[in-house]
Amino acid sequence: MTKPRPSWDDYFLDMARVIASRSTCLRRSVGALLVRDKRILATGYNGAPTGLPHCEEVGCRRQELGIASGERQELCRGLHAEQNAIIQGALHGVSLRGATLYSTTQPCVICAKMLINAGVERVVYEGDYADALALEMMRDAGVELARVKRATEGEGSERAG
Repeated sequence: MTKPRPSWDDYFLDMARVIASRSTCLRRSVGALLVRDKRILATGYNGAPTGLPHCEEVGCRRQELGIASGERQELCRGLHAEQNAIIQGALHGVSLRGATLYSTTQPCVICAKMLINAGVERVVYEGDYADALALEMMRDAGVELARVKRATEGEGSERAG
């Protein structure tokens, strides 16, 4: 008897969860990957820029200041997983036009604007993020959105737009 194969969305979201395990953020572990034609183009997780101390080592400024999730992102030492994936594509000369982003969390508005300008056409994510403007901007730009519920939330996917 053969076991059922995961859908492509589930397959790549499983990878995003593994990528998130490399995160050094104290508040939220996020993993992301960019895929085109079922091929991985770039990956990223959230954490401090290359060569700088991780938040695990020096603490979280946003946590110390009591800043809520989704606010005052400029005070964070880290880059978002989506930003790191886009940067990896740029560093290695990989076009992201027509790609799909798989992420463990909904992108914020800053990441949404970067994804739109990078030519990403589809975003598949699991966890919500308190940023309705990000969803609005991606919808307005014609980016297909799909929120896939985690196994603990229920089966299947819920289309967000």
